Amino acid sequence: MWAERTRMAGFFVALAFVPFLPNTAAADAQLDKARAAIAANAAKALETQGGSRIVFKVDAAALREAIVTDLRDDLYRTLREGRVPFSGLAINNGGVEVKIADAKDRDRVLGKLTPATEAKTPSGIEVSDAGGGLTRIAPTQGAFADRLHDLVGQSSEMIEQRLRNADIKAGVLPDGADRIRVLLPGVADPDRVAAIFARKVRVSIRLIDLSMSAEDAVKNSPPSGAEVLYGYKDKQPYLVLRDGGMDGDDIVDASPGLATGTRDPIASFRFNARGTRRLAHITADNIGKPFAIVLDDQVLSAPVIREPITGGSGQISGNFTIQEAMTVAMMLRAGALPGRLTVVEQQIVEPAKH
Repeated sequence: MWAERTRMAGFFVALAFVPFLPNTAAADAQLDKARAAIAANAAKALETQGGSRIVFKVDAAALREAIVTDLRDDLYRTLREGRVPFSGLAINNGGVEVKIADAKDRDRVLGKLTPATEAKTPSGIEVSDAGGGLTRIAPTQGAFADRLHDLVGQSSEMIEQRLRNADIKAGVLPDGADRIRVLLPGVADPDRVAAIFARKVRVSIRLIDLSMSAEDAVKNSPPSGAEVLYGYKDKQPYLVLRDGGMDGDDIVDASPGLATGTRDPIASFRFNARGTRRLAHITADNIGKPFAIVLDDQVLSAPVIREPITGGSGQISGNFTIQEAMTVAMMLRAGALPGRLTVVEQQIVEPAKH
């Protein structure tokens, strides 16, 4: 596993209203209750003080594309691992098409893509005949709706965190299937707030260049193919390779947790099939070397690769408090969210007259 050993306390903004909770339905309900209470208070303050209201729309089209791409990658991996003959594997019109000649092979592959229901059919996907010997596999509307709901929740958390980092008090609530309403009491310039989200958070994992020290690179100039980035917290220089890493788009989930044994707070993250393959190659080739987890051109941490990581997941530790671990996970998730937030409504609210 990866471990960042440098103490990072004092760097992160605490999530004041969100307690540390396991990822359960009860935890989600408690979080929704806390968010609703904050939004209600913000609505009251907005009415009396005035301020702004912004409605964002999440990118449902980018989400669907990401789901179908992951489905294709999972299908390809399953076919290769099972040594199943196939042809014509491609994404087409919101689904994946493939030709598998043997019906038994086809049933076996479909069964591995997703757990079967009591009716013995794969859940979360629908299978149909696309003609010409092609089988079409696509996410069900219910599965897509669930993922869209998750995206709205994750985007809401990201909005809350970034506004909190900017010291802007706000109430954030889902507004329909794909929209998020942000209440900003006392904020008379909604354009300034909207600008925070005009650019997507960029997360990447990049190797550290060990050919020279970062300090020497600052004094002279970095080698070709490398650049000096600075620590998000410690402001120390890191000499980071420009290429040879992987994008945060391959992260599909990140969450706070507790380390086995020590019970220390950690931030865990997980990659999709493409990211898992890339991560396995990078870590196998660079055991004992550090690499940087980079957030918007600032180094969040620089852990050392202890062993090849083939399971597609990793964790960051570093004397975190629970709130710090939650913040790290939130930053990682923000960079992995598909698509961009779009402003669909923006309004300045005058204070109520008494």
